[in-house]
Amino acid sequence: MKQYQINCFLITILVSFYTILGSAITISHGPYLQNVYEREATIVWISDKPSIGWVELAPNDSTNFYAISRQKFYDTTIGIKRTSCIHSVRLTGLTSGTTYRYRVYAKEVFAHKDFGGRYGDIAATNVFTEKPLTFTTCDQNKPETSFAILNDVHERANIMEPLLNYANYKDKDMIIFNGDMINSFPNDSVIYKGFLDTAVRLFAQEKPLYYVRGNHETRGKYAEKFQEYFCPRQPHLYFTWRQGPIFFIALDTGEDKPDDDIEYYGFNNFDQYRTEEANWLEKVVQSAEYRQARFHVVIGHIPPAISPSAWHGEIEVRNKFVPILNKVGIDIMLCGHLHRFRYTPSSNSIHFPILVNSNNSCLFGEVNNDELKLQIVDIKGHEIFNKSIYVKRN
Repeated sequence: MKQYQINCFLITILVSFYTILGSAITISHGPYLQNVYEREATIVWISDKPSIGWVELAPNDSTNFYAISRQKFYDTTIGIKRTSCIHSVRLTGLTSGTTYRYRVYAKEVFAHKDFGGRYGDIAATNVFTEKPLTFTTCDQNKPETSFAILNDVHERANIMEPLLNYANYKDKDMIIFNGDMINSFPNDSVIYKGFLDTAVRLFAQEKPLYYVRGNHETRGKYAEKFQEYFCPRQPHLYFTWRQGPIFFIALDTGEDKPDDDIEYYGFNNFDQYRTEEANWLEKVVQSAEYRQARFHVVIGHIPPAISPSAWHGEIEVRNKFVPILNKVGIDIMLCGHLHRFRYTPSSNSIHFPILVNSNNSCLFGEVNNDELKLQIVDIKGHEIFNKSIYVKRN
């Protein structure tokens, strides 16, 4: 009987050992591109076990990825390699208009002690039997650029591919998510299932994904973690970038009801947030980079208030952002939120047109020198908007 118990114990140990060996770390989601600019880019990926992470970067030349040891950029904070399942690395010192190859890593951490550590397996994207992943930095000297925008998907990942196909997304320079890609943010699985895994499969590993937050991303226990996944190495969730002739301004328009509304349970402080954002916007539109661009496009989830029945968020956008934008030659503002198409021409009170994309259509545009052409196609493939905007002549 004693030998039987010993044998059972040994079998249990062996089963546990092989279970551990068989459960190697994996990259479970991503990688995907964030905040690609002329001189930098951020890459994000998620591992299924706590790990340290890094990116290997290589030029897009004829050399094999294994030819030499490639430059490494680590996921760090205050000089320490982060132990996390969410990894984000900001690549700096890049050259504009240049294509790079890359590989991401996750090295499992079993223990991080005062004077030591213990590591497990390593997971990495495949550069052995598959072509290395690539991305291309922005270039303000390009004579043309193109983009596609989705908004208000609300976790309906199945509509993304057909809508993007109508926009010929594979030929576009970038994809923009203009808010409300989810219903709320109670956990991280909603972003993976709701849209992110689909985005990674279709384009986001190699084509820039710019994410402009909507009001539904502000709801739920994980809402405060949003920036761990999107814009993780930026100072704000509002930002700008320049690609070719277009200077893009991404506004975070916050929530749509007053901060003290019962639905927010005392968690929100968006009025102050938008005031701080307006101060930032004042500086942006005075910059030389802004003035030198041929086109100026604003992207924000909630449109400015137009009707007397507008909600608080729309009124805030109109009162805090529109007076600044009215003075600086905005060509168009692209919005979502309303779940219906709407085009509002410029007026005496808002000096630029506002184009609202619905929750069942894709907005896309391309610019070549003096013409910015904008189109919207609905879920059935019907074109519902087609308009060109031309460079303003002084």
